[in-house]
Amino acid sequence: MLTKNTFKHGVHPPEHKDATKGMPIRQFPFAPVMILPLNMHIGAPATIVVREGQEVVRGQLLAKASGVMSVPVHAPVTGRVRKIANVPTISGKMTEGIYLETFAADTQEVLEGNPVNVDHASADEILQGIQDAGIVGLGGAAFPTHVKLKIPEGKHCDTLIINGVECESYLTTDHRVMLEQADDIFMGIRYLLKVTGARSTVIGIEANKVDAANHLSAHIPNDLNVAVKVLPVKYPQGAEKMLITALLNREVPSGGLPVDVGAVVVNVATTAEIGRLLPHGRGIQERVVTITGPAVGKKGNYLIPVGTPLRFVLEHVEADPHISEVYMGGPMMGVAVSNLDISIVKGTSGIVVFSDKEIRQPNILPCIKCGACLDACPLSLNPSKLGILAKFEAYDAMPAHHLMDCFECGSCSYVCPSHIPLVQYFRLSKSIIRKRQEHKKEVADA
Repeated sequence: MLTKNTFKHGVHPPEHKDATKGMPIRQFPFAPVMILPLNMHIGAPATIVVREGQEVVRGQLLAKASGVMSVPVHAPVTGRVRKIANVPTISGKMTEGIYLETFAADTQEVLEGNPVNVDHASADEILQGIQDAGIVGLGGAAFPTHVKLKIPEGKHCDTLIINGVECESYLTTDHRVMLEQADDIFMGIRYLLKVTGARSTVIGIEANKVDAANHLSAHIPNDLNVAVKVLPVKYPQGAEKMLITALLNREVPSGGLPVDVGAVVVNVATTAEIGRLLPHGRGIQERVVTITGPAVGKKGNYLIPVGTPLRFVLEHVEADPHISEVYMGGPMMGVAVSNLDISIVKGTSGIVVFSDKEIRQPNILPCIKCGACLDACPLSLNPSKLGILAKFEAYDAMPAHHLMDCFECGSCSYVCPSHIPLVQYFRLSKSIIRKRQEHKKEVADA
């Protein structure tokens, strides 16, 4: 099954997956209080439909979608709404949210909803069901899935790609989902095929997960046109554009989307959630998270209720008291948290914890023009040039060098011998450019 097709450039960071890849998914305990931000997805925050003091059942709607680019929030536990107030988030900002007190003695059965029958539902009804379930991209982006699956007028999709690559170091969430939730994955594919109109499906998996590839290959239903392709191990092969190049030999144009080349890419865990939730009309209340790193005592893959406080998680897995850094996601594309009072959200694919012994702060040195970042960049950008422009705050010149095409994989920072935090420069630069563009639009509309 191994295909040698891949993308140009990329890097090979240490995998660090052995500690958890063989550990089955386990249910995580319910925290005494859940913290639920209303903006745990890209787009408009959800709108609260409950009141303080109200008792709710697990799976009940707490906040409804506030528009097309929004998804609802469901109760991860049966309990009582303790208060509605600002809650901390990974960005460092406070946002509106719900503190939900868990009923410790309750059975925590999940509330049933209105099932979406894949054989009888229309594409629009399935899209509505996906939005009603609150499903977003579980690979980390948290982009509303129903928006991603809506094929624009004049476009078509011939191939559905299920992303089981999971190239990020340390993380084994998708690996375990593929081994343990094959039926849900194939049910999810049925929904996705009907929505996108694709004629075929390709599941892309890296060669360090051959057991998952063999398992899925052996369980493909006879009536589904699904192929499993194993790809060489290389980072960032799990990025949409790179995966399309590797599997279909098609290149998404600058500023374009996968559908521009006839493809739609969906994360394998997201696919499994669609297949698990829609037949019951349920909302997403939990997700699989890899908790690992040198400073974690009880490493593993856990099914964790959304809203579980990070501090509670770290205590339960016996994290080292001398924590230096905690990443939500992996060390390449994840975000280092500044506050342990934030909570697990829908986009949390992993928690990687390091102690003081593993973290060193290298000195940032001048660029030596070695070209290592150019050889690493999967989009063939010039990170060195972009880094110099960012250093001198020449933000207006950066879009001409395709800054906005950068998806912040971190390959350039990883290989830089001068330890220049290029990806952080680019992230900040894009934020400043977007704010300037918004300001110009406001002035023009005034």
